[in-house]
Amino acid sequence: MIGITTTVPLEIPLAAGKQVFDLNNLFINHEEPRILTEEAELAGFPRNTCGWIKGIYGIIKRLDIRELIAVTEGDCSNTRALMEVLATEGIRAIPFAFPFSRSKQELAAQLEGFAQAFGVTFDQAGAIKKDLDRIRAKIVEIDRLTWQENRVSGFENHLFLVSSSDMKGDPAAFEAEIDAFLIEARNRPPFREKLRLAYVGVPPIFTDIYSVAESLEGRFVFNETQRQFVMPSLCGSLTDQYLSYTYPYGIFARLEDIRTEIERRHVDGLIHYVQSFCFRQIEDIVLKKELSLPILTLEGDQPGPLDPRTRLRLESFLEMLKARKTR
Repeated sequence: MIGITTTVPLEIPLAAGKQVFDLNNLFINHEEPRILTEEAELAGFPRNTCGWIKGIYGIIKRLDIRELIAVTEGDCSNTRALMEVLATEGIRAIPFAFPFSRSKQELAAQLEGFAQAFGVTFDQAGAIKKDLDRIRAKIVEIDRLTWQENRVSGFENHLFLVSSSDMKGDPAAFEAEIDAFLIEARNRPPFREKLRLAYVGVPPIFTDIYSVAESLEGRFVFNETQRQFVMPSLCGSLTDQYLSYTYPYGIFARLEDIRTEIERRHVDGLIHYVQSFCFRQIEDIVLKKELSLPILTLEGDQPGPLDPRTRLRLESFLEMLKARKTR
């Protein structure tokens, strides 16, 4: 078993025979995720540290995970410090970096070193990629059923997309789950919501944002970062695939994808989720300058339901969107 701090070139550890688990998913799906962040604070993590970093530390300790892959460039700026803390506790962290330059040569060098760390070749990783791409194509179909045929809820979309980061630790079982869901979803009547919403930013630490939006006659038809975890472009080579993955390469790499998707999905309004104490909060300035549709920025800290103030802001935003549509 090996943990990952975010999406990585999954093909390589799988080719090495590892069972891979996304620590974020293990944390947020834990029966008491809030306790995990509190345990991290008791261990010395500052209160003003990202809840996801604290949750990752908490789940590592709870499950006694001894090895992880840590993305040191292209994700959380706190990951390096987390690695240093874990090193003092005898936990091995294998680094991987998405080069900010988005240089094909630099990424190819990172992938080569990553493969060497696991003792696998690109041919072995490529064989795994064929299996994963078959699964990814089915998740892309779930996404299409969400926005084009309106047969999948925003939360279901989120759940399948975000789970593609580690294939739930068992790609074969996950594929069987996807196959069963596709049969069921294709036979549903379509949703008839009044508002089509886009979710932009890191996956939410809030547990009920999707259900609250649907109770207010809105449905998320685009989950930006979660969709990127699927590698929706399905490129032929590993290098090209992880170059087309927009999340690690800054806000301007992401903006091109966001613009394309909100247009073809006929989105009425955008929710930009930002995590407390995260450098990505600053990217909200760029989003609001570069996108023309209405944007509501919501900030989350600890896992749990929307707090009353945030829920009221979401309700008011959706009411405003409805009023705009009836003009």
